Amino acid sequence: MVNCEHLRYLEPPRGPRPSRDLTFKFYDDGKLVIIDNDTGSTMNPRELSGGSYDFYVRQRIRLIKRNLAEKIQKYA
Repeated sequence: MVNCEHLRYLEPPRGPRPSRDLTFKFYDDGKLVIIDNDTGSTMNPRELSGGSYDFYVRQRIRLIKRNLAEKIQKYA
């Protein structure tokens, strides 16, 4: 069974760019789904910028570190 972690990111508006309301679904198998909650459409990580991209990178690193720690503990 593959676990999924749902995280929501509310990006504040910056200048002419409107705010973004995004849901990130990080799966244990490495799959990622990004949903724009305003339109209901999915996004690619390449479409992120600014704070939403920073959030994505930080969460991905956190999940990789956690996964590595779990494997080290399991196989040590």
